[in-house]
Amino acid sequence: MALEDKTLKLCNCNGTIPLDPKLLAAALKAGRPLSIHTELCRRDVGAFQAALSEPELLVACTQEAPLFAEIAEAAGARGTIGFLNLRENAGWSAEGKQSTPKMAALLALAALPEPEPVPTVEYKSAGGLLIIGPAAAAVAWAERLAEEFDVGVLLTDGAAPQAELPFDRRYPIWSGRVDAVRGYLGAFEVAWSQQNPIDLEVCTRCNACLRACPEGAIAADYQVDLTKCTSQRECVKACGTIGAIDFSRSDTARRETFDMVLDLSREPVLKTPDLPQGYLAPGADPLEQALAAQKLPQFVGEFEKPKFFVYKERICAHSRSAKAGCTKCIDVCSTGAITSDGDRVKVEPHLCAGCGGCSTVCPSGALAYAYPRVSDTGARIKTVLNTYREAGGKDACLVFHNAGDGRALVQSLGRRAASGAGGGKARGLPARAIPLEVFHVASIGMDVWLGAIAYGASQAVVVSSGAEPEGYVEAIRAQMGYAQTVLSALGYAGRHLDLVVAAGAQELEDALWSL
Repeated sequence: MALEDKTLKLCNCNGTIPLDPKLLAAALKAGRPLSIHTELCRRDVGAFQAALSEPELLVACTQEAPLFAEIAEAAGARGTIGFLNLRENAGWSAEGKQSTPKMAALLALAALPEPEPVPTVEYKSAGGLLIIGPAAAAVAWAERLAEEFDVGVLLTDGAAPQAELPFDRRYPIWSGRVDAVRGYLGAFEVAWSQQNPIDLEVCTRCNACLRACPEGAIAADYQVDLTKCTSQRECVKACGTIGAIDFSRSDTARRETFDMVLDLSREPVLKTPDLPQGYLAPGADPLEQALAAQKLPQFVGEFEKPKFFVYKERICAHSRSAKAGCTKCIDVCSTGAITSDGDRVKVEPHLCAGCGGCSTVCPSGALAYAYPRVSDTGARIKTVLNTYREAGGKDACLVFHNAGDGRALVQSLGRRAASGAGGGKARGLPARAIPLEVFHVASIGMDVWLGAIAYGASQAVVVSSGAEPEGYVEAIRAQMGYAQTVLSALGYAGRHLDLVVAAGAQELEDALWSL
């Protein structure tokens, strides 16, 4: 449905947003006058309830979205309700009174239909959990979690006598050096080498070896401290036919599959900037370990996510006739989802986090971002800029940010301006700065930025909070350099593309107002 087919509920938030119903109605080319409420979530809530009979409802408030959704559910509303932020993104600004064109553009954007669905990737996790780490921490967490998950423990501290093993064998316990962790939620493959003579899964914990060892080299974790052992092998004799102790063991390789991994190592086994879902690496800090353990239940069940990419092998420049060529996508990927596979690359969709950096740096177009498609992003940009221009807006600056910390950073500008931060000098977003949310800032590149300029934007800005891996930031910076060169060669004076890396609101505000 188009904007004119939706019922708008606008609120000036207790008079703090300069909403002019006549100017906004003219900007939206509304066929009927617009009603502006003052306390839609409180005194005027009846007006919201009365509108629940409408098939399409658009509410210009995100702060109270949970309350409105609860009211709608209680009323048995069958229509759809959308929410958008006019307050921090437009009204709460030093130029709030000049922001009517931007408000119209944001309303038109919110009225667009959802993108067409794309193929999905499925995960199945039954709760199989491997805990990796020193005995004291790993066993303690296994005892806490064994009732809820199918737990296994891999001790990695050798013979360090830090913890007694449980009295009952409720879950498997191994020991060794981790060689590799591969895979994703529901299908992690962990390989390790058993380095200690005592196989904990064979050991009956009868303590005969502890009593027999003349050097006291075996502690309560049933592992041999090889720095103390003088090879008298009394423990082997005491173990007898059980055969848990073997100093000449040749087959040390072990391999098991798990749904999730809780890595308590001081240095995590996986080193990728973005870890796969289901792999938690809180390190040795007890608080971080507790926070990680709280997240584990959300990784049990069946899940799906969009398949974020499309790969066209025939135009890939990775390799030909076994001669290496381009590796840009492999180099930039923060999850390790892209690997070399002969003359082509292989993308593991379960590991792909949807950052889109591969499509941004791909020189041939072999890797393209699929959710949302470039065409969907283009439609959003075209709608925003057309509405802004027709409402009288000039020199539009599109501010691209992600849906997480980027959104919070951008919206904090409006909050600061409304609260009088900085001694009343905080200005919020400029009236011409139109926020556009994307899944990840690395997912947009020259096609989007140059398309925005072609549709009438004066500038396109990408906002990074600094939390993105440095490889993505450098990729965006390099691609912007190429795009700016194109614009300059076409005769467009000045700088039209900018990357703003801002750790705080004041830094971002200064950058946007100085453009």
